[in-house]
Amino acid sequence: METIAPLWLWLVFVGFVLAALFVDFVVLKKQGAHAVGVKEAVNWSLIWVGLSFLFNGLLWWAVKDSTGSTDLANQKSLEFLTGYLIEKSLAVDNIFVFLLIFSYFAVPPTYQKRVLMIGIIGAIVLRTVMILVGGWLLAQFHWILYVFGAFLILTGVKMWRGAGDEPALNDNPALKLLRRLLPVSKHYDGEKFWTMENGKKIATPLLMVIAMVGLTDVIFAVDSIPAIFAITKDPFIVLTSNVFAILGLRAMFFLLQAAASRFHLLNYGLAVILVFIGSKMVLIDIFKIPVAVSLGVVIGILAITMVWSAKTAPNT
Repeated sequence: METIAPLWLWLVFVGFVLAALFVDFVVLKKQGAHAVGVKEAVNWSLIWVGLSFLFNGLLWWAVKDSTGSTDLANQKSLEFLTGYLIEKSLAVDNIFVFLLIFSYFAVPPTYQKRVLMIGIIGAIVLRTVMILVGGWLLAQFHWILYVFGAFLILTGVKMWRGAGDEPALNDNPALKLLRRLLPVSKHYDGEKFWTMENGKKIATPLLMVIAMVGLTDVIFAVDSIPAIFAITKDPFIVLTSNVFAILGLRAMFFLLQAAASRFHLLNYGLAVILVFIGSKMVLIDIFKIPVAVSLGVVIGILAITMVWSAKTAPNT
């Protein structure tokens, strides 16, 4: 797996992620359990987006410095931006499922932040492994691109057909399996995952929520990671665009939580994006769609869907 990124940029990226996690788990932990308001969510969303653009600028400078090519630096920077935007848009669908999980388990707002923080750690580890494996497979077997592409097209079609349906968490086979394996308390015990009940140590509903969030991310990672490989084969860009989108997931969750009804048609747009990216992968050896065109299509689809959602939003 070849990458354009120099070793020092890898080290900067790892250092940045560790610093971000330190802020989340150590500095912000001092705030204690509390409900995250819209203002706080907006502020953190702007911070994460700003840091992502800052890192993209650093990527551009590193490529320009190591290769001396402005055109190559522009291309790699555009690949990062497109991958980041795709991940951000697909994460919205992920967030709607999180909302359903939190609602189903009646998770108190004060505990939701910790669940998302742990979910982010799991997502980073999981996606790093999947990206490295996926990158190796693509390097060894080019035809896997067609498999990824066909999978994304089928996923997009399935998403379009089910866009208007309410997901039924109660019938989820993973949830049924977890309930068989673990005795679960009917009540929360603060932010604890285990509690004592009738002299026995049993799981709290919060542990079930963590498990469901983790399983959900596995499912969505299978969809989203192939979509990034349609934009670039560089494992550094695939990984960094994914991770930066994930780091801003918690803030985006609380932001969309307050405005979920306004984006009720967004799944249709995400379905079209998946079909477009899948088609791009299937046709890659016949006609290669420029990254700039892909970026424009993704932005256009998101803009149209959001305007469409705003115009048809139900009155609250």
